[in-house]
Amino acid sequence: MARILIVEDEPDIALGLQEDLTRHGHETQVAVDGDAGVRLGRDERWDVILLDLMLPGRDGFEVCRELRRARVRTPIIMLTARAQEAEKILGLELGADDYVTKPFSAAELRARISAVMRRSTEDSAGVYRFGECEMDFDRGEVRRAGRVVETTAQEFRLLATFIRRRGRVLTREQLIEQAWGLQTHIGDRVVDTHILNLRKKIEPVPATPRFVRSVRGMGYRFDG
Repeated sequence: MARILIVEDEPDIALGLQEDLTRHGHETQVAVDGDAGVRLGRDERWDVILLDLMLPGRDGFEVCRELRRARVRTPIIMLTARAQEAEKILGLELGADDYVTKPFSAAELRARISAVMRRSTEDSAGVYRFGECEMDFDRGEVRRAGRVVETTAQEFRLLATFIRRRGRVLTREQLIEQAWGLQTHIGDRVVDTHILNLRKKIEPVPATPRFVRSVRGMGYRFDG
């Protein structure tokens, strides 16, 4: 059973989600606007947050941004009628874990929930050290020289993917599949941007990376 926060202002949609998820053994609570979503998401422990984009007050992008700023690592699945790639990319870059476009089936949403929970569980596996950095899977932190490095949830998952497959060349397609998810539709540019940002946070000299190395014509390899 998972504890799931539903941030959705449309009563019919919220009720439908609650009924289906409860029927499948999950515990749910509804927040009807962005402010309540931030408050509940920050103050209580959830396994997944389902976040609508079009909300009264703060929209879903603002809610996601505030939760990640508060270092809330709970997986977030955005729910929206929007389908533009730019908005999907923005949501993912703000720290969302997945993005489901309405209308969607209840079965698909449950599968997405299971997938982000599985990835979140896999990210809880102790501490890995490299250089002056350490990746604390249990606390959801990256530290450098003993100080916490502020990373987005997606940067954290990307680094976790590299560490688990250290020494192997990973194509951009493999990184998208393993760090973002099979159903995520983003381009190579998004991967490259995340890696550039990650290098700035963990590399002694980002311009000449020691850990996240580029492999010409193939992809990237983590040497840590």
